[in-house]
Amino acid sequence: QVQLIESGGGLVQAGGSLRLSCAASGRTLSRYAMGWFRQAPGKQREFVTAISWNGSSTRYADSVKGRFTISRDNAKNTVYLQMNSLKFEDTAVYYCAADLDGGLYGSPDYWGQGTQVTVSS
Repeated sequence: QVQLIESGGGLVQAGGSLRLSCAASGRTLSRYAMGWFRQAPGKQREFVTAISWNGSSTRYADSVKGRFTISRDNAKNTVYLQMNSLKFEDTAVYYCAADLDGGLYGSPDYWGQGTQVTVSS
């Protein structure tokens, strides 16, 4: 049973920073693409960013490019999301995801339970 456990969410002022972590247990995810999605109130879940299994490739939603950085540490089975210059519109529940074959272009194999990020204006 794979579990993805997010942490690091919270309340921050606009312009501030947060760092999310996603730790995997139950299986090593070193061969999985990992990423983050988010869901704001009343909106559909949307893609934020993804990183390849070895960290050589990353991609970002246009809305977060230049502000967010994804990274991973396969030795720790953990993926990170550094969020800088946060905006009010970044407020959402952030979900970690893992995908073995699809590179997170489709439905992930595994989801975390989510962590709330609230940006005050």
